[in-house]
Amino acid sequence: MLVYTIKELCRTCYTCVRECPARAIRIVGGQAEVITERCIACGNCTKVCSQGAKVFTNTIDHVSKLLEKQGKVAAIVAPSFPAEFFDFDDHRLIVGMIRALGFSHVAEVSFGADLVAHRYRDMINSAEGKNYISSDCPAIVSFIRFYHPDLTDNLMPVVSPMVAMSRVMRKKYGEDISVVFIGPCVAKKSENPEVDAAITFLELREMIDAAGITPGSVTPSEFDPPLGGRGAIFPVTRGLLQTAGVNDDAISGNIIAAEGRIDFQEAIKEFEEGMIGGQHLELLCCEGCIMGPGMSKGGKQYNRRALVSSYAQQKMDGLDMNDWKKNLETYDRLDLSVRFRPEDMRRHLPEEEEVNRVLASMGKVTAKDHLDCGACGYETCLEHATAIVKGLAEEEMCLPYTIEKLHRSVKDLALSNAKLTTMQNALKQSEKLAHMGQLSAGIAHELNNPLGVVIMYSNILLDECTPDNPVREDLVLIAEQAARCKKIVAGLLNFARKNQVNHQYIDIRKLTESSVAGVVFPENINTVIVDRTTNPDASIDAEQMTQVLTNLFRNAIDAMPDGGTLEICLEDTVSDVIFNVTDSGTGIREEDKPKIFEPFFTTKGIGKGTGLGLATTYGIVKMHKGQITVETNADPGKGTTGTKFRIILPRRPE
Repeated sequence: MLVYTIKELCRTCYTCVRECPARAIRIVGGQAEVITERCIACGNCTKVCSQGAKVFTNTIDHVSKLLEKQGKVAAIVAPSFPAEFFDFDDHRLIVGMIRALGFSHVAEVSFGADLVAHRYRDMINSAEGKNYISSDCPAIVSFIRFYHPDLTDNLMPVVSPMVAMSRVMRKKYGEDISVVFIGPCVAKKSENPEVDAAITFLELREMIDAAGITPGSVTPSEFDPPLGGRGAIFPVTRGLLQTAGVNDDAISGNIIAAEGRIDFQEAIKEFEEGMIGGQHLELLCCEGCIMGPGMSKGGKQYNRRALVSSYAQQKMDGLDMNDWKKNLETYDRLDLSVRFRPEDMRRHLPEEEEVNRVLASMGKVTAKDHLDCGACGYETCLEHATAIVKGLAEEEMCLPYTIEKLHRSVKDLALSNAKLTTMQNALKQSEKLAHMGQLSAGIAHELNNPLGVVIMYSNILLDECTPDNPVREDLVLIAEQAARCKKIVAGLLNFARKNQVNHQYIDIRKLTESSVAGVVFPENINTVIVDRTTNPDASIDAEQMTQVLTNLFRNAIDAMPDGGTLEICLEDTVSDVIFNVTDSGTGIREEDKPKIFEPFFTTKGIGKGTGLGLATTYGIVKMHKGQITVETNADPGKGTTGTKFRIILPRRPE
């Protein structure tokens, strides 16, 4: 596994998904995982990950072990090194520092690039109708082998400059020498077993720092022969063409150069479709090797190109051409051939029905719903849905869908919170009324005994008293007030739910009509009964429910001194019957609303009510295992004033 994810650092930004040309990133649980078998080790994801969650395997320990053996270990340095070590005026300081690490030889890969370029030139000139794709970039080679296997035979059957230089080193210094590649590329770490190890420029800096090596502590040194020539320009765009001396004229040339994850893919597609017939391709996965993932971050592409060009110019100015040509002739006899084998990693496209089902689940039903914003890392919504079906992506990666889902969740949460608040308030009120009910029941039972004695003896005295007796009037008052106290006690018992409920099936429409008929309504109040029930029969206590409705009607009359409308709307469900009693009166003040079901609380004037009507109503409804709620508005500035009581009773007793 060359490239992998540090999950603790991954922030699900999907940048790596967007930048991966091989679609080798799988999102699982919001975490980006590298699919090893699909990865071409281009390292794009390591370059673009701002959190450092994508990293490549560090091979410093392996190189250190090679050096500890104290045998011959050669370092071959990629020609892009001037773009990395721009802070050194003399390249010989770099060579001296590499030697100080323990390398017995330090050579430049640019000579291997010279050899490879000459092979390219010979094959292009003798192509005879066959079009080639450059094979010096291992990430490009893997991409074609995995995702365009039919083009594998079009890969130039020539090893990369790195492999060519490793063969040169073994030819010159013996087969027992270990070869370590130092360059900007991650894919080189697994390109060819002929190279014992590969480290990036970043890892080289790490090794130098760990060893405490500084420019002042080393002796400047030149590269070991054979020295490279024009191959020094190899790591920049069209560098291969210039090294090989191939005609790249825009009119007469037959080479197309493409670099970067987008351009190289487009070039391959058009090449495969026959749209650029007669052309050879020079492809680089990065924007030139000078922008490889093994380079220090922050460098600018054209500045790096200028540094490489400047070094190449100085090199050519001081190069012993005779010696260079002699070396070229000597090592040109080396076998630099290679055969690439296709390894098809393409995934079959899923059924259109499956993709459409995924799109619909994300709210993308019509073409207008396909925003193709790219926030998910895929260029189109269709690609994203296809990746979901393949198990590479998740629906939550779609930003518009996730935002809309979040808004719905917030709205649902607000609604749930409002319901919870209402239920909490209702629970507090029920608990409060329950405590008051217990108190009321206790008081009622305690009062019943002495009250019964008062009623009995006052009536006995009243029966024995003659009509002209002066105390008779006092006895009548005592008997009346004692009877009134009895009603109050009965109300307290109803509120405390201590009475029995006599269930029997009745027609709630007829019950309502008889309740209305039993109340004398003023002429300025209009009474309307609306029946919306499908089945008006319910098992309830007719006498007690008549008392409930009568209490509500009388309260409504008192709330409409100037007249208005009283509407009784009957509704039902499969399991419940519902009474809605609505008046157009003055309404109940907001501060009084929580107290309306409490015993002895009344908004009426002194002597106009005991405050037990709604308390009794509440008790009766609870005895029926029902619910009673109220909606009211007493502020004309907020709309029409009035009050609506809603009573829900179970159709059948439990």
